[in-house]
Amino acid sequence: MDNFIVSARKYRPSTFDTVVGQKALIITLKNAILTGKLAHAYLFCGPRGVGKTTCARIFAKSINCQHLTPEGEACNQCESCRAFNEQRSYNIHELDAASNNSVDDIRELIDQVRIPPQIGRYKVFIIDEVHMLSTAAFNAFLKTLEEPPRHAIFILATTERHKVLPTILSRCQIYDFTRIELSDIVEHLAKVAAKEGVTAEESALHIIAQKADGGMRDALSLFDQMVSYTQGNVTYQGVISSLNILDYDYYFRFTDLFLGNKISETMLLFDEVLRRGFDGSNFITNLTAHLRDLLVSREPATLPLLEVSADVRDRYRDQAQKCPERFLIRAIKLCNECDLNYRVSKNKRLLVELTLIQLAQLTEEGDDNGSGRSPRRLNPLFQKAVATASASLPNNSTKATATPTNGQRVSPSHQSQTTPTATTQQATPPATGGFAALAGLSTSQGRTVSMRKPQSLSLRGHTNSPAATQTAVPTPVTEKKPGVVEDLPVSEEGLRICWKQFASTLPKEESAMAGRMMNIRPNLGKGTQFTITLDNKLVEQEIRNMKPRIEAYLRQQMQNSTISMEIVLDATQGIHRIYSRVEQFQMMEQRNNALTRLKEAFDLDLQ
Repeated sequence: MDNFIVSARKYRPSTFDTVVGQKALIITLKNAILTGKLAHAYLFCGPRGVGKTTCARIFAKSINCQHLTPEGEACNQCESCRAFNEQRSYNIHELDAASNNSVDDIRELIDQVRIPPQIGRYKVFIIDEVHMLSTAAFNAFLKTLEEPPRHAIFILATTERHKVLPTILSRCQIYDFTRIELSDIVEHLAKVAAKEGVTAEESALHIIAQKADGGMRDALSLFDQMVSYTQGNVTYQGVISSLNILDYDYYFRFTDLFLGNKISETMLLFDEVLRRGFDGSNFITNLTAHLRDLLVSREPATLPLLEVSADVRDRYRDQAQKCPERFLIRAIKLCNECDLNYRVSKNKRLLVELTLIQLAQLTEEGDDNGSGRSPRRLNPLFQKAVATASASLPNNSTKATATPTNGQRVSPSHQSQTTPTATTQQATPPATGGFAALAGLSTSQGRTVSMRKPQSLSLRGHTNSPAATQTAVPTPVTEKKPGVVEDLPVSEEGLRICWKQFASTLPKEESAMAGRMMNIRPNLGKGTQFTITLDNKLVEQEIRNMKPRIEAYLRQQMQNSTISMEIVLDATQGIHRIYSRVEQFQMMEQRNNALTRLKEAFDLDLQ
């Protein structure tokens, strides 16, 4: 059996043209070689698996090539190229800084730098994972890196640029390697699959590329793993099963349930996801990404931003047309809030379920075009209110009676009858507003049927007086203005809890004040005014400066716009005087005269 070589090594680029996803950087290096403008030190930095070490080897091979091609590539025919390909070149040295990070290792490197090359023009030193060098090793390397011999070129590679000393960075030309785009990884995987005789679905390669997170080495490793799992037939279902990835279909199903306001089905589907072993945090993160992709798919101009296969892109485009834009924006906001609170939540499943319940109610009737409702206004679960009206409002809604077509007047007994109906949301409210306008709702039979009054409102009963036979005037009702929230009652216990919550939200620079506020106990007085007592004038001044912030926070948290704070300064509180021994005896002497006689008898001197 032939020795198997993993794809990451077998298909490692050997020329600049075979490097994937670093086009601008490759052009810069090739131009530097062609023009002979080579620096003495380079720093290649970027994420893992994007080609830093590979490009360093190709660069070192090309600058020593004796018959360079017009495109700036190595010829692979000269002695220097053959020695490099056979791994016997003495002009190119690779050093792993992770295992050679001491001053002694750098000293040996400096000794090798002094020796000129035997073949070729340059001696190239590739130091991988350079950030692993110790501080002493960095300092020992500074002088040589700044002024090396003319034949020496250093190429440093690292994944953590911030750990490299600034003095090292200032001596190098820095090249930032970027993550490889999804399309480039998919294209390269397709070429590898064709060379290996492997059949692979495009959607499966997209999943592998997404899992690789911009690293070609990771993508090739996952590709080999999937080839072994699927026995040479890489399919979408095989990839998601092996990598434990939730199928796209689940997120499309969730979105359809949200649009249909199907809370029960949503909860059951989420339970199915959990029973399959998927984590709630990953689920809500991927759901947020799915909703973002739907928002992107609404416009043809932004559709190319989707990094998915063609068939999945069509599904996104079709479903995006069903989703109102305001629904998607509100849904993304809710999912993002759930993601932020997931780590600190004690009941994580309940947090996700509550978010799903809110998502399933964003497009219910009565909402403003999918704008969503707050949790305080959540509809009853698993039950939809009937919102149909028996008749439309007449234009002259202020009248309590309607004249029948036959010209006869309706008796008062008919006017006093009420029938239960469900209130509907009108596009144009009545001119007079409130239930006073709804009391004159007219039916096709020519008699007036008044709306059933809510429990909080009352309509004056009709009498049998002659005046009632002509006009039925309901009791004026004060209607609350739309958007005005009724103030909730304030309790002292709730006030103290919200007080401590405000103290915990203070920034780090106000930690001292937060500690003082934790020890302050607000006392609720009459109504919604509370009092705090302080014994320090400086603290009192600081609290007074924070008074608007405190009141605004408490009003919002306790849902009462009338909360106010009063500050009382008691200078005597907390003052404890320290008495001397003489003063202590004098106080005791005032209480007991026998101590005076005892002092005189024994001739005691307390001074």
